[in-house]
Amino acid sequence: MRFYKKFSVFLGLFAIACLAWAASNAMVVKHAELIPYDNYLALNADFEISFGTPIEEAIKKGVPLSFLVEFQLVEPRRYWFDDEIVTTRKSINLSYHALTRQYLVSDDAHQKSFETLNEARQQLMELRDWHVVEKNALDAETDYQAALLMRLDKTKLPKAIQVDTISAEHWNIASPIYTWSIKDLK
Repeated sequence: MRFYKKFSVFLGLFAIACLAWAASNAMVVKHAELIPYDNYLALNADFEISFGTPIEEAIKKGVPLSFLVEFQLVEPRRYWFDDEIVTTRKSINLSYHALTRQYLVSDDAHQKSFETLNEARQQLMELRDWHVVEKNALDAETDYQAALLMRLDKTKLPKAIQVDTISAEHWNIASPIYTWSIKDLK
């Protein structure tokens, strides 16, 4: 009986530790929507991102992080594989510039600098007006399924850290796949 009580206390503490670890490195898509423009659809999305202490320390030491945002639009089919309309990716980089003591967030077209890591993280959490699909590739009468994912691109990390990511769970930062149905796109 004593063993069972000690073991249940151990399991309880282990569960609390696992929850605390999971809360320290988290990435979730909170909301995503497609906005129609004249000839294309743009994606707006909001993410929830929190870094654990090892990731924050790595950023402050100058390790650049590259996040990959992946979007897919498919036409679901009942008796066959889904028809892929578009699959696209966008890379967003976060780095610390020690000389200017600023955090930089950049994508293909823009770069912004911030005084604190929290401000830079806030910028990472908002994706606006990303041109994802041309309207002429879509049918107004068809229902579509969209999916969105954001993850840390570990292949862009420095080689020494890539070796560490194999066994360290705190480098596995990825959101669950966020899916939603789309009707009346045009």
